[in-house]
Amino acid sequence: MNGKRQLVEINYQDSDWANGYDDHYNRLRATILSEGVAIGAFDESGKLIGFAAINREFFGEHVKYVLLDQLFVSLEHRNKGIGKKLFLIVAEIAREWQADKLFICAGSAEETVAFYFALGCKESAEINKKFYENDPRDYQLEFLL
Repeated sequence: MNGKRQLVEINYQDSDWANGYDDHYNRLRATILSEGVAIGAFDESGKLIGFAAINREFFGEHVKYVLLDQLFVSLEHRNKGIGKKLFLIVAEIAREWQADKLFICAGSAEETVAFYFALGCKESAEINKKFYENDPRDYQLEFLL
């Protein structure tokens, strides 16, 4: 607060789908229907354990961003490299689309921000007003492709 960025208490350690299954399903469906891409990671039994989605629509004033709309790995499968692998796959897809950067609205939980920084993400050079108004607590990050 007071114009300073700070972490807030948000529990992303749910063992179930954060925001509920229907929310994720509807967002993934909207991404696919608007020519974006969603990919999944599955365990040996075929159960979905993680996913990532990027939207096809470009935005940005000075560079061509595409939005990393979702990245999720179930709690019991975290810290195994699955999230990193999903991230790198969608980054490669964004490169094929000729985007300049991935845009990420990261929840301000310490683990989330640390994950993205470890992948090489930085604070975004451009602030997206729409995303800021949706949740001013989010970290707006970018990843150079």
